[in-house]
Amino acid sequence: METIRTIPEFDKLLAENDAVLAYFSTETCSVCHVLKPKVLEMVSESFPQLKMIFIESDKSPELAAQHRVFTAPTVVVFFAGRETIRKSRAFGVDELKAEIQRPYSLLFD
Repeated sequence: METIRTIPEFDKLLAENDAVLAYFSTETCSVCHVLKPKVLEMVSESFPQLKMIFIESDKSPELAAQHRVFTAPTVVVFFAGRETIRKSRAFGVDELKAEIQRPYSLLFD
């Protein structure tokens, strides 16, 4: 998982990849530390062409604000450069997987 710190880095990554999952977190988010490895595992097992990136919202507040992320954890999934799925705070990995499945299969199958 790549860590992104600037808006130009983020924009470049979105332009270069058809599918991107952005995981926004903070150092003090205890839920994030438990959820992040589960999301990473789910992506690597089920969605190998989905690029997963990590953004520390407290260290890159401009990047978080540009994407309207004001709470942690927040997961934003982009397909073809467009925000398609957004999950914040309390959500399950199975729920996220189910929502990613259809647009992912349309793009890559």
